[in-house]
Parts: sequence; C-alpha cells; structure tokens
Amino acid sequence: MKSRAKTAEQYLRQLPTDRRKAISAVRKGILKNLPHGYEEFMNWGMITYAIPLKSYPNTYNNQPLCYAALASQKNHMAVYLTNVYGDKPTERWFRQSYKAAGKRLDMGKSCVRFRKLEDLPLDVISKAVSRTSVKAYIRHYEKYHKP
Repeated sequence: MKSRAKTAEQYLRQLPTDRRKAISAVRKGILKNLPHGYEEFMNWGMITYAIPLKSYPNTYNNQPLCYAALASQKNHMAVYLTNVYGDKPTERWFRQSYKAAGKRLDMGKSCVRFRKLEDLPLDVISKAVSRTSVKAYIRHYEKYHKP
C-alpha cells in the first residue's frame, strides 16, 4: 500500500485510527533514539530515516542511504531496520532481545512485521535504532558497496 504522502504527518493522517496510533508510537520511539545525522522524510511511499544525499551522495541507487522505515502495508504494519539486516552481531542481539521481551518475531531480511502495537517490543526497536551511528553505517555500507 504505497502512499503518495509528502510528509510523515500527511502519511499518518491517511491511516485508520488503530494503525495511526501504532505507527505514531513506533515513530516516536525512532525519533527519540535516532542518532545524529539521520533525517526523517518520505521515500518509497513510507516514512523513511536515512542519511540525506547532501551528507552522503555516493549511493548505488542515487537515493538517500536508508537506515530505517515505517509502513502500513495491506495485511500488516512494518518497521524496516537495515542495520539489523546488514550486521550479524546486531542481528543476533536483536533476535535475542526480541525473544527476551516475550514477543513473537515475524521478520524478513530487514522487515519486522506486526499487526498491532502490542506485538512489538518498542524498547527493543528503539535500542536497535540507536545502535548504529551514521559514520559506522557508512563504513559498513562501503564495505559491501564500492562507491
């Protein structure tokens, strides 16, 4: 369910009340814990957190370097955590922390799917977001994508 919203606020207004509340709560945790240098904007029809092109223009797709994203899909909501997907120690930590929180993890490569807010351990999501600085993320990105 790709949105044409231009801002996160506009995106949220388009959602049904239950999803708006859930996505807003996850967004609040992300914004509170987002390391300096990442910015929030709309991209790919989702609320996206990325390194802007003015700070790092050397991406493989000429788009801002995506770090995290939030979306309301047809059958679920999702938070995308690329630092969890791209880094084995972070992925191990994330999976262990999620399990310790007593929640069932429904995860693709970077996509953590949830149907309601209660399914998601917000503290684990927030800690995952806070875990990787822009500098470390760029270093990791350049290891696998030669600029």
